[in-house]
Amino acid sequence: MTTPDLSSWWMPFTANRNFKANPRMLARASGMHYWTDDGREILDGTAGLWCVNAGHGREEIARAVGEQASMLDFAPSFQFGHPIGFEFATRLTRIAPEGFGKVFFTNSGSEAVDTALKIALAYHRARGQAQRTRLIGRERGYHGVGFGGISVGGIVNNRRAFSGNLLGAVDHLPHTHNPEHNAWSRGQPAWGAHLADELERLVTLHGAETIAAVIVEPVAGSTGVLVPPKGYLERLRELCTRHGILLIFDEVITGFGRLGAPFATDYFGVSPDLFTTAKGLTNATVPMGAVFAKNEIHDAFMQGPEHLIELFHGYTYSGHPLACAAGIATLDIYEREQLLTRVGTVAEAWADGVHSMRGLPNVIDTRNIGLIGAIELAPRAGAPGARAFDAMVSAFEAGLMIRVTGDIIALSPPLIIEPSHIDRLFTTLRTVLSRLA
Repeated sequence: MTTPDLSSWWMPFTANRNFKANPRMLARASGMHYWTDDGREILDGTAGLWCVNAGHGREEIARAVGEQASMLDFAPSFQFGHPIGFEFATRLTRIAPEGFGKVFFTNSGSEAVDTALKIALAYHRARGQAQRTRLIGRERGYHGVGFGGISVGGIVNNRRAFSGNLLGAVDHLPHTHNPEHNAWSRGQPAWGAHLADELERLVTLHGAETIAAVIVEPVAGSTGVLVPPKGYLERLRELCTRHGILLIFDEVITGFGRLGAPFATDYFGVSPDLFTTAKGLTNATVPMGAVFAKNEIHDAFMQGPEHLIELFHGYTYSGHPLACAAGIATLDIYEREQLLTRVGTVAEAWADGVHSMRGLPNVIDTRNIGLIGAIELAPRAGAPGARAFDAMVSAFEAGLMIRVTGDIIALSPPLIIEPSHIDRLFTTLRTVLSRLA
């Protein structure tokens, strides 16, 4: 296959100069694998970008999208609707946790986060508490790249270039990962629930009556797989309820079976007021996101003259017919193959594989939960991130796709993974790390 001209595409979250000097080109995909433009097979250790939960190349999804394009390629969702959008929303609420009967469609996780934040602010205004405008995120949190998301997010590099124009009334809770107390954790660490009490300090500082919402990832993925300590999410829920603050879970990564339950809300047994989704929603075939809202949140907007718009927010492509078709076909696969709860059948082998990296050169921590894992590497002196970057390149050359964030290798394969894939993944990674300087 001829390599195309690489000069025009300004690639996202990519070292563009390095990539274009040594491109890693993916030409096709099926099941657990990609194939490069020169025909090499690559085991997908990251489900694309945490999003191809049902595996690649699902013909029934492609067929559903094609058929929908022939019948209704686009329909506006501002003051009009289409049957497949309502069908998909209904299907989603049937697998959602109890009480989440409303879905607002977006086109990405970033849009879903900004939508959830706006719903929270507008909700308090609708209830006569317009002074509740403060938002609280968390250090090392990732909530997409919209201005709302990077404001409540806690990734320094994502914020630095835009810091003068981020939202002002935002605070951050401390993150929960402390290697001194919870390194080498299998599942939820025992230490750290008390860190949720920092919310009480912020309430005392600003006044509960000024705070609209707290947003956290149940499991922080993009900053290196930070698993919530036992009791931490429960404590956040308790404090938010006590002070009338909405709790938002960013489930863009954890939604749709990543932990072995449909949603992290189910897995941890803690119910937020809103939660965001995107990755896994359509198996990444067509971009889409969604915010799930409790019925009482939605109902607070349903007042005033019925001909008036209740929420001044939305996107041209909200509930796009092709995305809805892809989503329904994806749900059919999840249900038929029981993928939303399948992780439990491979969880032990997965955890064993992640923690088998302990003791290798430069490995300073391993951690896992569900079908997510992290291997943290010691940074090179004066070159943070370089060691993990080299590991990513070497792994690709060895036939394995991994994701790196800083000096952390993050793993999140498709939910269809079999024990043989797990063995191959960690055998390859062991070889790569053993040879890494």
